[in-house]
Amino acid sequence: METTELLKRVRRIEIKTKGLSRQIFAGEYHSAFKGRGMSFSEVRGYQYGDDVRSIDWNVTARTNEPFVKVFEEERELTVMLLVDISKSSFFGTTNQLKNELITEICAVLAFSATNNNDKVGLLLFSDRIEKFLPPKKGRGHILRIIRELLDTRPQGEGTDLGLALTYFTNMVKKRSICFLLSDFLAEDYEKPLRLAARRHDLIGMHLYDPRERELPDVGLIHARDAETGAMEWIDTSSRRVRQRYTAWYEKHLAYYLNAFQKAGADTLSMETTEDYTKGLLRFFKGR
Repeated sequence: METTELLKRVRRIEIKTKGLSRQIFAGEYHSAFKGRGMSFSEVRGYQYGDDVRSIDWNVTARTNEPFVKVFEEERELTVMLLVDISKSSFFGTTNQLKNELITEICAVLAFSATNNNDKVGLLLFSDRIEKFLPPKKGRGHILRIIRELLDTRPQGEGTDLGLALTYFTNMVKKRSICFLLSDFLAEDYEKPLRLAARRHDLIGMHLYDPRERELPDVGLIHARDAETGAMEWIDTSSRRVRQRYTAWYEKHLAYYLNAFQKAGADTLSMETTEDYTKGLLRFFKGR
């Protein structure tokens, strides 16, 4: 993509998603994700009902009056966006591709995080690690994240969720809020998922196109596998073929839901035709 066109697209996404993050998600994001713990704020005079364990004995001894320590929640968090950019993400049969939906959702999450003074990092992967941006703050960093989401094309052919989760666990030691965005058309990632979920607050965001869930009856088609490049004739008028296709999709979906449930991690599914703002709001309020 040419630089001028890329910058225009980045700006359009910034205008749309920055407004959403401020007007809609600011409060919901803040309440959905708690800080790391409690930090000391100040001391004040003891009041009836205060926990005696919070008394500051040093100040009390100096002033000869009882004072208590006041603590507040530490709000600064680290948000990590783990994004599947394998070739299957460049697929769409409606008004947008899956990767276009993923980019907008990531932008909303990133601006919501930066509005709360949180750091944001990015990991792009296929069947290899394509790009890693360590967590940072600031508008400039968020715009770079958007640029990478728009302009990075995968070098790998397939999808390896286990590799991405293992890399993330090894690289990000500090506890973080991790959004894993993928179509989850892969398996064999249960163990690294479980390890990542022990250390981080992990959310799996399943993004899919309606034609991935159900194959339409449009006769004989010549289709190419987005990740392997293999060409194949498919008779979509065959009921057995359509049922087998649906079973393949549901098998991967069941694996995804079961793996995240076992790991104690949250899940969220959204179709490319859906208004993602409603889906995100439902998710935030559900937490």
